Amino acid sequence: VQLVESGGGAVQAGGSLRLSCAGSAFTSTNPCMGWFRQAPGREREGIGALGTDGVSAVAPSLKDRVSISKDSATHTLYLQMNNLNPDDTAIYYCAARDQRCGWNIYRLDPSDFAFWGQGTQVTVS
Repeated sequence: VQLVESGGGAVQAGGSLRLSCAGSAFTSTNPCMGWFRQAPGREREGIGALGTDGVSAVAPSLKDRVSISKDSATHTLYLQMNNLNPDDTAIYYCAARDQRCGWNIYRLDPSDFAFWGQGTQVTVS
């Protein structure tokens, strides 16, 4: 499984970002894919996850600003985040597991995801 993120960069406070993650080489037809982020000195934080079958989860603290969608035909995952502030500055990672999202996907636990992209930096100022 390979994951390649794109779309990061510098964003002004109050602006929006849209990230993409192209996934490939899945053996499952219903892989679970998600977004995480990690700011300097902080633990990796789950943003949200989505399965092909519609099973999904979004972090409660971000749900008003985040939308996650997926092109199931191409296994491309998208993250739309609005009203950004400097606390959103982080490296954003795409993650996946080569099986469906489990019942506990709401926990957005990084250890539930075996595959990770290289990350893309988002800086909000």
